[in-house]
Amino acid sequence: MSKKILIVEDEKNIVDILSFNLGREGYDTLEAYDGATGLHLALEENPDLILLDLMLPKMNGFDVCRSVREKNRSTPIIMLTAREEESDKVFGLELGADDYITKPFSMRELLARVKANIRRTEMATDQPAPAAQDPEKRLERGRILIDTALLMAFKDGKGLDLTQREYELLKFMAATPEKVFSREALMEHVWNYDGYVGDVRAVDVAVRRLREKVEDDPANPSFILTRRGLGYLFRESEK
Repeated sequence: MSKKILIVEDEKNIVDILSFNLGREGYDTLEAYDGATGLHLALEENPDLILLDLMLPKMNGFDVCRSVREKNRSTPIIMLTAREEESDKVFGLELGADDYITKPFSMRELLARVKANIRRTEMATDQPAPAAQDPEKRLERGRILIDTALLMAFKDGKGLDLTQREYELLKFMAATPEKVFSREALMEHVWNYDGYVGDVRAVDVAVRRLREKVEDDPANPSFILTRRGLGYLFRESEK
């Protein structure tokens, strides 16, 4: 079955270009020209990915993204915008967006990001962890298993329903247990903001959301710990 992508964008020429190119790649598309309609389709049609403009009539992209996440939907969201301010990028990620592309963008790059996000959500979250194949592609950390070939993380043998950013964050920290990473370092390595200096609230929000999906008790985490004034670390728990 074809994957369904929701395009929320008020410029018809951009919608037409995106729909055409996504269609050529085998995706089905839904279109919304304002935020309110986009939110309705996101919740009713349950698309496999959302391409979301920020500057929209009736309801802006930030509010659409926030509303989708408040409904506990983990649908990948790639924000599209002409804005270049760093604060907008961070705010979008903080609200739960998985990626951010600034207009004008390369269609090849956009399609590559769409494919990567779709691939990560193809496997059912309740699928048990598969048998070991290539040990080098698997990070086994006690009750947590990260399969970098499948782009999936598992806890106690059950798949975790993580967004792209949550998966990347968990994988990066679990690669070196007990090492404390500052928020700035995580922005550089996980968000790919080289030499990042600025608002790091996106890291705190991502960690909080990741804890809600990984921890037995998010209020008393045992996997992802805080070192006050320093940052975060991953701790391997006993099986």
